Amino acid sequence: MEMESPRSPEAVIGHRLEDLWEVAEPQLSPSEKLNSCFEDIAVASFPRPHGSQVIEIPSNASLADTVEILSKNKILSAPIRNVDAPEDASWIDKYIGIVEFAGIAMWLLYQSEAAASGVAGSPVGSPVANLVSRLGSFTFRRTSSGRVETTTDQESDESASVGGSFFETLTASEFYKNTKVGDISGSFRWAPFLALQTSDTFLTMLLLLSKYRMKSLPVVDIGGDKIENIITQSSVVHMLAECVGLSWFESWGTKKLSELGLPLMKPYKLVKVNEDQPVLKAFQLMREKGVGGLPVMDTNGSRAIGNISIRDVQYLLSAPNIYKDYRTITAKDFLTAVRQHLHEQHEASPLLGAVITCKKDDAIKDIILKLDSEKIHRIYVVDDKGNTEGVITLRDIISKLVHEPRHYFGDFFDGVVPLPPNSTV
Repeated sequence: MEMESPRSPEAVIGHRLEDLWEVAEPQLSPSEKLNSCFEDIAVASFPRPHGSQVIEIPSNASLADTVEILSKNKILSAPIRNVDAPEDASWIDKYIGIVEFAGIAMWLLYQSEAAASGVAGSPVGSPVANLVSRLGSFTFRRTSSGRVETTTDQESDESASVGGSFFETLTASEFYKNTKVGDISGSFRWAPFLALQTSDTFLTMLLLLSKYRMKSLPVVDIGGDKIENIITQSSVVHMLAECVGLSWFESWGTKKLSELGLPLMKPYKLVKVNEDQPVLKAFQLMREKGVGGLPVMDTNGSRAIGNISIRDVQYLLSAPNIYKDYRTITAKDFLTAVRQHLHEQHEASPLLGAVITCKKDDAIKDIILKLDSEKIHRIYVVDDKGNTEGVITLRDIISKLVHEPRHYFGDFFDGVVPLPPNSTV
């Protein structure tokens, strides 16, 4: 009987891993065998995304232009090309970082807060300070009925909400149109340009995307001057989904979440917002806690009614008009407004569906298939009563696939990224 051909480029990788798995040293544990297999495949073989063109943003592009480029190409981040680098510059001099859609929005929010409170970095008379003086700073307050509202320090009955005039004025401002993306280097969620070389291994790539918290990794040729590929957590999970059924994958993928120690976070540590809290509070919590998303809980605080991810902050910049009829932009109102906007624009989005959940007894391969098919970055763990008790992210899954051998990276980082507390480097 003739063996069925792999159905995708990712499945081809899976079959290469299968061959390596079958000839791996028998005395190795399953975990060590996985490490060994991933160490024997170079990232040069990782499939390129559909379209295969890597979108770059010049460092002299304005924030407005950057948002437009990201929106037009339906991507959430892109490498920043240094326009001052000479033509024959190598990649290490040609790129200065990776900017994210969410990072721009969060940076603008931070700047407005800093200017309003007189924090250093936004001096009186600066463009952002002048902008904030027109907008008013925003704060949270609880009304006599117990409802939480977002208000401005200049609020009156005629004043617009933060969700309305605040973002419409912000995106129409000269500050937004003139500030260059290269000028915000080093700001919130600005990722370092830590590139993989085509000869680096899958094990290196997987460790960087999990333990070392990189969300995307550019791939370059040694001595080359351009980015050959960009590997993301999502693309890795998609590769894993294409490997279901193969022996090496099934040896790991059939394990229950609880067997793998998932979810990692205890229920009481779950970062969340209630449905009547301001959506800006949700984004502030993401910034403060360093998380990429959080659940919106019902009034009892026990069940998730929705999910807000940091990438959803894009709607505050790309479609601020969707909030113009809302005086108090709560997390629940945010979800409602964005869903209506998506319906009107005929756009597909995870926000349109129900909250995706799982249980601790589910196999990790089932979670991978859900995350991949729904194109989401996190799934919430619920108990038998449907109460939310944890979250599992793409990073969590990858972190359970491989482990870092002692002294594995050596001087690989050379001060580029902060090392995690339990690093063995």
